[in-house]
Amino acid sequence: MLDSSKQHVCDIIIVPGIPFDTAAGKWGDIMKARVYWSKYILDNGIAKNVMYSGSSVYTPYYEARIMALYAEAIGIKKKNIYTETLAKHSTENIYYGYQKAKQLGFKKIGLATDPFQAKMLTSFVHKKVSPDVVIIPIIFDTLKAMEPQMIDPAIDYSKAYNKDFIPITKSENFWQRMQGTMGKRIDTAAYK
Repeated sequence: MLDSSKQHVCDIIIVPGIPFDTAAGKWGDIMKARVYWSKYILDNGIAKNVMYSGSSVYTPYYEARIMALYAEAIGIKKKNIYTETLAKHSTENIYYGYQKAKQLGFKKIGLATDPFQAKMLTSFVHKKVSPDVVIIPIIFDTLKAMEPQMIDPAIDYSKAYNKDFIPITKSENFWQRMQGTMGKRIDTAAYK
């Protein structure tokens, strides 16, 4: 369990998106973990706000907006929820989220995600985004303790639908997607 009195308190945390399971019409386990982890962080005073980041990448639903709908449904106040909908890759989630957060006036910014993604992004974050970004990986034992209170709310996912959706597998070839994953296709003019 994180002790917020010993942690750096962030103005906002950025939570990378993950595709919405359109076949099931509900969130998957990783999305659920990330959204509930963000709720835990806000509920415990580690951060004041959350920004979900993610475009409509593999499905026609903006990942950020889907996560925001779930966040509100589980009790995060709408006034504390922000979205960033340009990012198609993990590196873009943190880069664009950070740029948008700065543009909105936030000073202390964190990244909250699962431990695997946090580890994969740490070097990129500290070298290409800012060494001041606080990385807060999910503590799965804490989420497990929260399970009795976790719900699977119904949301109106049509609110996150992108009518102009083109799957990334049609708009980018394999090498372009690989470059995006490595942070080599970032639009540095976004959110400037």
